[in-house]
Amino acid sequence: MKKILAITLLAFLSITKVSAQSTEKRLIETTIQYYFDGWMTGDTTKIGKAMHSTCHLKFFRDNKFTDISRADYLSRFKPRAKDKDTEGRIKMLDITGNIASAKCEIETPKSLFTDYFNLIKIDNFWYITDKISTRVDKN
Repeated sequence: MKKILAITLLAFLSITKVSAQSTEKRLIETTIQYYFDGWMTGDTTKIGKAMHSTCHLKFFRDNKFTDISRADYLSRFKPRAKDKDTEGRIKMLDITGNIASAKCEIETPKSLFTDYFNLIKIDNFWYITDKISTRVDKN
């Protein structure tokens, strides 16, 4: 009887953990979708909602390492219509408690951007706290 009770308890705990993980995954996907939607339309409100105020973005341009603040990054966007041939996708997501890492891609007709996001959950919302990025032109 004790063995059955122990197995039942373990099964319940496993199901609860999977359910919680699934919920966190959906919440992170929501944050990343805000980022994708804002990036593709130049909507800095959406991008800003996804990014923590301390977020920094790092990348190489012209063989030079660049580190920019969230405010600088947001200032580079202008509102525009979404290009129907532009798509964002999450390639990998790894969650540990209230932190996560995501590998994402944004594909445009001209380029493929690969972004790695570090995320943290604060007050029941997931924020991108850091981003590293690379771009490959399709030419």
